[in-house]
Amino acid sequence: MTLRRLTQTMLGVVLLTLVSLSATAQTQSIPIPAPPSLASDSYILMDFGSGELLVDQNSNDPRDPASLTKIMTAFVVFSELAAGNLNLNDEVLISEKAWRATGSRMFIEVGDRVSVENLLRGMIIQSGNDASVALAEHIAGTEETFAAVMNQYAAELGMTQTNYTNAAGLPSPDHYSSAADTAILVRALIQRFPEYYELYSERVFTWNEIEQFNRNRMLWRDPSVDGVKTGYTEAAGYCLATSAEREGMRLISVVMAADSPNDRIEQSQALLNYGYRFFESHTLYAAGQPVEQARVWKGVTELVDLGVETDINVLIPTRSYDNLNASIEVNSSIEAPVAAGQALGRLRVTLDDEVLVETDVIALQAIEQAGIIKRAIDGVLQWME
Repeated sequence: MTLRRLTQTMLGVVLLTLVSLSATAQTQSIPIPAPPSLASDSYILMDFGSGELLVDQNSNDPRDPASLTKIMTAFVVFSELAAGNLNLNDEVLISEKAWRATGSRMFIEVGDRVSVENLLRGMIIQSGNDASVALAEHIAGTEETFAAVMNQYAAELGMTQTNYTNAAGLPSPDHYSSAADTAILVRALIQRFPEYYELYSERVFTWNEIEQFNRNRMLWRDPSVDGVKTGYTEAAGYCLATSAEREGMRLISVVMAADSPNDRIEQSQALLNYGYRFFESHTLYAAGQPVEQARVWKGVTELVDLGVETDINVLIPTRSYDNLNASIEVNSSIEAPVAAGQALGRLRVTLDDEVLVETDVIALQAIEQAGIIKRAIDGVLQWME
């Protein structure tokens, strides 16, 4: 990416223009058709990098999430592991309630001690309701208290159409989520816990001499798919949250209430194929990396690196990357002291005159104020500018 600098004006404003992000001639993007129309009436396709939606069909409607619930159960466990409150080798005493859990099971036995790591595999790969309850009780004492923790995380993530009453996804009038909230959750899980997300791509797990295969058949169908979770109850229908990565672009799809296991697979595949055919996702600027420098007056150093606080990701039509343009306008007459993280200008990214991103550029390091002589000299130079 090459920045072209324009000279500093009398007002002290520096304008930086990224003439073309790929420094090539503009190209014609592929026309984008309407997204596929699926039999399920609630589904979503999200770009992982930017969080933008490519397809949205009633995605905010609250639904019975069935075992998609276990994505949040895992999110809570991963959070405890990351915080150091839990270890993968910790042994969990299996209660009678966990052992008696109905539905899909890992087949743990009451009174056994099972590691957190094995329970995670039993929950993620085998969709074990018993493993879910065991983890919930170990972390929060009771499954009901654990559900309250789940709801706290849901609120933190902005999952406005979600309420959990249990850790496994068993039907309850007050237990619901939406396709949009599930996509938000999957995105956050992958962002925060990439080392644990790898569990979702494992295809088989054996416990108690019982071999069970991952219920997410997309792992066998599409080599770009590396997660996430199936769900089914009579009330929920067949649900599937999917994440895939092709050539550095990750997409997340969620299909709720499909009519059959095959339908949820076909619909998920249709969403992914649409997204990868007609869209591209790019990280233009990485958080904390310099994109330009600005003049600082009256400081111990004269230049400060400018960057962005978070990664700048854009979702664009296929073959339109060459048409992107970016500009940075830096504040006039920046004077020390400058604090790290201080906003010193604005970055704007456009595609064919449409603004895609507008955000602050910040100082990447602090600049202390210089001594009295340097400040006096710079004061004269500023006046002469």
